[in-house]
Amino acid sequence: MHKVITFGIPSYNAAKDMDHCITSILEGSNYATDIEIIIVDDGSKDETAAKADEWEARYPGIIRAVHQENGGHGIAVLSGLREAHGTYYKVVDSDDWLDGAALSTMLSILRGFEERDQRVDLFISNYVYEKVYEGTHTAIGYKFALPRKKIFSWDQIGHFRPDQNLLMHSLCYRTDVLRESNLPMPAHTFYVDNIYAYVPLPRCKTMYYADIDLYRYFIGREGQSVNEARWSSAWVSSSA
Repeated sequence: MHKVITFGIPSYNAAKDMDHCITSILEGSNYATDIEIIIVDDGSKDETAAKADEWEARYPGIIRAVHQENGGHGIAVLSGLREAHGTYYKVVDSDDWLDGAALSTMLSILRGFEERDQRVDLFISNYVYEKVYEGTHTAIGYKFALPRKKIFSWDQIGHFRPDQNLLMHSLCYRTDVLRESNLPMPAHTFYVDNIYAYVPLPRCKTMYYADIDLYRYFIGREGQSVNEARWSSAWVSSSA
């Protein structure tokens, strides 16, 4: 069956977190068969590989497991992209999750593009910093910077505030745009998200912004490569 979107889930030693991530996508999509979830086991040393295979066995045709030697987050992102069948591709890290209602809205919009044969190169939505251990969350949206409920181009974009940063979490590119960008994702490196976010951006001619809090970005997990205590040491070598 045609896939409107592929969700790539880079997973390294993610056995404790991945079920929540995967379940949020399945439930938010109402187990739709026109979505695809690719779990990329990046040489994990825990039960990630086995759990990925179990998920594939439970939902064949929706979930696929890919196994590789450890290459780091960027290489895992590229592996998911290489295997993707969806018109769109969105990365969801294994310790994060998607809001169900927002995902349902997103899928309705993307399906509408396909039904009307409208090419949209980039779908933008909000993301939320979830500081679970503090019990707080902060939404990052793009009101007044981007038009809403319409397909737009570069000349219709307004001014961004410093806090309205576009991250991987807010972006959903067309798969062909990403592939044509030949993303230079280095192995074993933190913060390759910026390469993913900005290298393909100049290739986009049409965009759409949905003011929905889709991506829930978990901040504060012990050992997490991206957290506030480690932001000052970006671009360091990592095996995760």
